[in-house]
Amino acid sequence: MKNTATLFYLATLAYTTTGCIAITHNTNNYYDSKRNDMEKTQAAQNNNPLLRKSTLQYQAPEFDKIKDEHFKPAFEIGLKEQLQEIESIVKNNQKPNFENTILALENSGQNLRRATTVFSNLNSANTNDYLQKLDEEFAPIFAAHSDKIYLNDALYQRVKAVYNERQKLNLDPESLRLVEYYEQQFEIAGANLQADKKAELKQINEQLASLQSQFTNKLLAARKAGGLLISDVKELDGLSADEIAAAAEDAKLAGKSGQYLLALQNTTQQPLLQNLKNRNTREKLFKASWTRAEKGDANDTRETLHQLAALRLKKAQLMGKKNFAEWKLQDQMAKTPEKAMNLLAQLAAPATQRVHQEAKEIQQLIDEQKGNFQLEPWDWNFYAEQVRKAKYDLDESEIKPYFEVTTVLEKGVFFAAEKLYGLNFKKRPDLPVYHPDVVAYEVFDHDGKSLAIYYLDFYTRSNKNGGAWMSNFVEQSHSLGQKPVIVNVYNYQKPAAGKPSLISFDDVTTLFHEFGHSIHGMFANQKYTSLSGTNTPRDFVEFPSQINEYWALEPSVLKNYAIHYQTGKNIPNALLEKIKKSKTFNEGYNVTELVAAATLDMSWHTVTDEKQLLPANEFENNALKKYGLLVKEAPTRYHSPYFAHIWGGGYSAGYYAYMWSEMLDFSALDWFEKNGGMTRENGDRFRKYILSVGNSLDLNQAFRNFTGKDPQIQPLLKGRGLVE
Repeated sequence: MKNTATLFYLATLAYTTTGCIAITHNTNNYYDSKRNDMEKTQAAQNNNPLLRKSTLQYQAPEFDKIKDEHFKPAFEIGLKEQLQEIESIVKNNQKPNFENTILALENSGQNLRRATTVFSNLNSANTNDYLQKLDEEFAPIFAAHSDKIYLNDALYQRVKAVYNERQKLNLDPESLRLVEYYEQQFEIAGANLQADKKAELKQINEQLASLQSQFTNKLLAARKAGGLLISDVKELDGLSADEIAAAAEDAKLAGKSGQYLLALQNTTQQPLLQNLKNRNTREKLFKASWTRAEKGDANDTRETLHQLAALRLKKAQLMGKKNFAEWKLQDQMAKTPEKAMNLLAQLAAPATQRVHQEAKEIQQLIDEQKGNFQLEPWDWNFYAEQVRKAKYDLDESEIKPYFEVTTVLEKGVFFAAEKLYGLNFKKRPDLPVYHPDVVAYEVFDHDGKSLAIYYLDFYTRSNKNGGAWMSNFVEQSHSLGQKPVIVNVYNYQKPAAGKPSLISFDDVTTLFHEFGHSIHGMFANQKYTSLSGTNTPRDFVEFPSQINEYWALEPSVLKNYAIHYQTGKNIPNALLEKIKKSKTFNEGYNVTELVAAATLDMSWHTVTDEKQLLPANEFENNALKKYGLLVKEAPTRYHSPYFAHIWGGGYSAGYYAYMWSEMLDFSALDWFEKNGGMTRENGDRFRKYILSVGNSLDLNQAFRNFTGKDPQIQPLLKGRGLVE
């Protein structure tokens, strides 16, 4: 997942960070009440590391100096500074041109951007009560601030004037693209609305920001409180000694010494369900996951998400669109919700057909073992693993010892990047980090020149959002002289002291996936941050990350990192073949849960009348049933009450992007396979046409430049094992 500072980085901050409850602010009076005299402002700037460029390499954050109390004054001063910069643009008496309008707008708010970028990452990966309350306080303020820019009519008229004259200005292609980009963003934001509608839109945006912050923080609390507490270790039969030790340690940290806490992951299905032999424990763990955010307590998210859906509809219709998805997809590759749904529909039928076949195989195994029960979702992973073992003689416990997480990273992920692109990585223990678990690297290009700084945060914590993601601390920009500073965040279970961190092959795939986002960011080669690196449409941004997953199974790469943590021996060829042959195993289930989630997202955001917004669970069941995706044994990857991507993570009406990107991915992979596979020549071509272009040109054209044709769905269906 790309945790991105997107088009409206201030407004989006409220979408992607955490907060507790909605607080009403008189934002119209906010700036007046917060004005400081020049001496006080200067003193704050001198003492605040967020209000100056970092002296570290590539302006990497000075985590050893940044304190929680620095954020609020940085926000206050940064907000004021940017509005002053916007006022200077508007009051410029010269005719609007690229430099005095578009470039001035692009470069405004540097202190604010620095502060919000660091804050967003810390509040996602290493939060605390203070940061959450600060997010709660500033979410509506940031939304209002964004509106002060994008709904400023005088500023819009200057942008429009440059846009209308753009073909006469002799601009280079990227600068021309930036003009078109800003004109579109102002239009999407509602800059062309009448004054009364703008006022209404501002109010809606503030409410949305507060609600999204509220949802995210409720869900974090629900996840933390929703873990399954076990008293009798016998109920954990099937888990490894290390997994049991980790559960005991988690319970101890939660003040429940002598017990075992099975913490929840983001998704519906929980990784431990694969190994738990006790069916009652499996059922309790699954239900703890499914009901985590719908218990009628302070962490129940259902009313919040209902309010979000209603407000998003209201916003879209205020903008003249039928529904929120129609408004949201204007600047995406798909363009319309109809095109997105068409892709999902083409996947739904073969996926559900396959998942029913898989369910029959599992039920047959249960019957053969005289289980005397019908397959339920909490049984799926446990018995699917047995079916896989029987079909392919492949046992997950046999695989894990070959996948120690740091070895996978350095001898797998990094090795593949060296093989394809010539990159090298060097640990930088001298760089300060925001948590002891975080490791910093410097990245060197094929010619030996330093390219980027890269942070890596492997292990789950109670104060970290679930899932895995990539973010920038500093975005690449030639005009600002900035190189990328990037972080990958994961949620692998931290092993007990002295024990190795062994991960599943699915976890290996996640590691390659998220690093694919980082490679995309590292190879950014743009003048302007707004068009740089991963600042692309949602349905393109997952493409580079998903194609990077496939290098995990490249024989030369796999042999290099799949090393037994005890014996030091490479994974046997026979085991490699089993992994490859099982590649499309359970894909009916995997695709069904993803397509169900994407369809659910699109259903919430294509309603055209608020009356269609039924209570969350009823709405969800109706939507999935309508598209043939209500499969009892294969539930949606994210149940609506904990669907963080769409209610708090910026993927609203955009979760289809994973499948759209997979269509790009498999089509590009088909090109790789037909042109020699994983070679430096092909890597350089992929870098040139895909990884380094950012959003500086039409991305449909960028894809055609790389492969010579438009993406096709057939390679996706074949790659997922849904057709022969």
